[in-house]
Amino acid sequence: MAVKRVVIIGATSGIGLEVAKGYLKAGWQVGIAGRREEVLEKLRRTAPGQVCAQVLDVTHEDAPYLLKQLIDELGGMDLFLLSSGIGKQNLSLTPDIELQTAATNVEGFIRMVTAAYHYFEQQGHGHLAVISSIAGTKGLGSAPAYSATKRFQNTYIEALDQLAHINRLPIVFTDIRPGFVATPLLKDDKYPLLMNVSAVAAHIINALNKKKRTVIIDRRYQVLVFFWRLIPK
Repeated sequence: MAVKRVVIIGATSGIGLEVAKGYLKAGWQVGIAGRREEVLEKLRRTAPGQVCAQVLDVTHEDAPYLLKQLIDELGGMDLFLLSSGIGKQNLSLTPDIELQTAATNVEGFIRMVTAAYHYFEQQGHGHLAVISSIAGTKGLGSAPAYSATKRFQNTYIEALDQLAHINRLPIVFTDIRPGFVATPLLKDDKYPLLMNVSAVAAHIINALNKKKRTVIIDRRYQVLVFFWRLIPK
């Protein structure tokens, strides 16, 4: 059986870190990338023959080049998972917060997803997955940039799926849309229906193994999103 290789961007905390640990347990070769070198190195030391690590910031122009270096060191890539993202409540509509959110969730997103797409295009196959959010369902007044950038991500992956179909490329796309997850991004427990990050990571890995196109995590949020869409503007 051929060795499977996954590259996870944003593997230094939260969902990305837990998913990386899950794939290590499953025996995959894992390429991890993120801004925090000490966390990457700590994870690499847990399985030195199974993990390759690369310090990378999706908002920097050299990120695609560093991604290619990581893929080469790993020996290839079958699955790409983008888990980098930021978001803050911004009731005062501070411009810097909105622009920083867009820099990561739009500019950084495009930079990394197009790099992965082109790699799979040249390879002739692959699985491209991103972690967006149920926040893309409707605009959130408390977090305008966050909800808008997540809607952008949903639409962008839909468009890439169409583009791959037009070009007859066998690339699989998965848009993962969690609800509130207990990660450093959500620093307190005031959020409703807060989910355990390890359980969410297991759900994500299961969905990726099944190559699902869109995944809302979990069932409670599936019901919530169904009714949320019905609310008039």
